[in-house]
Amino acid sequence: MSKRAVLEVIALDVEDAVAAQAGGADRLELVTDMAADGLTPPVATFAGIRAAVDLSLRVMLRLSAGFAAGAAADVDRLVRVARELRAAGADEFVLGFLDAEGGVDLPVVERIVAELDGCRWTFHRALDHAADRDALRKQLDGLPGLDAYLTAGAAAGVDVGLPTLLAEASRRGEPGYEQHLLVGGGLRLDHVPTLRSAGIDAFHIGGAARPNGWTGPASAHAVAQWRHTLDENPPTQPGPAE
Repeated sequence: MSKRAVLEVIALDVEDAVAAQAGGADRLELVTDMAADGLTPPVATFAGIRAAVDLSLRVMLRLSAGFAAGAAADVDRLVRVARELRAAGADEFVLGFLDAEGGVDLPVVERIVAELDGCRWTFHRALDHAADRDALRKQLDGLPGLDAYLTAGAAAGVDVGLPTLLAEASRRGEPGYEQHLLVGGGLRLDHVPTLRSAGIDAFHIGGAARPNGWTGPASAHAVAQWRHTLDENPPTQPGPAE
């Protein structure tokens, strides 16, 4: 089994996608409106990126800021959007919704996952805002297609969440912990050796790929720095089975 770590990069458009692929990204997370922390991009944006690169593309399913799914009409709209993206060829997704008490909004998640018909998907950083991370993971255990949790270990970012990330990595293989830990959220290059030494094998960057911030495009050079650092820090523990 390859020990190469997965490097996922946020892409807003074709220019980002091409730069990320040139820098050595393995996968893209497609979003729009980073002022709202990333919402579902137009189908046309997905189609343009799909035509431009041959990387795996995970498309965000989120229509408004925050982690609440909204009213029934909002959920209906989200299901329609997921259906449109599937029809356009999207086959990997990112989603995650919490209820008013900070638990997973399981009825909404299950409804959307049913629409995805077995596609792979990531439960995103809603996990870092949950009232009980362990309970959330166990409630989602067994849902079709769930293969990653995007997390910083804490809402405040990796600096604060590092102990949680290391603890969760040590539970690999337990019920609710079979999925990849996809680490992102305040992630820096100097975090990589510690995370890799714990066997963590998936990393997510957004602003770190953009030297000029979100007003500028992703940089192939910046992505290449991440690719090099990940490749120079092989894990000392085996990652989860595919």
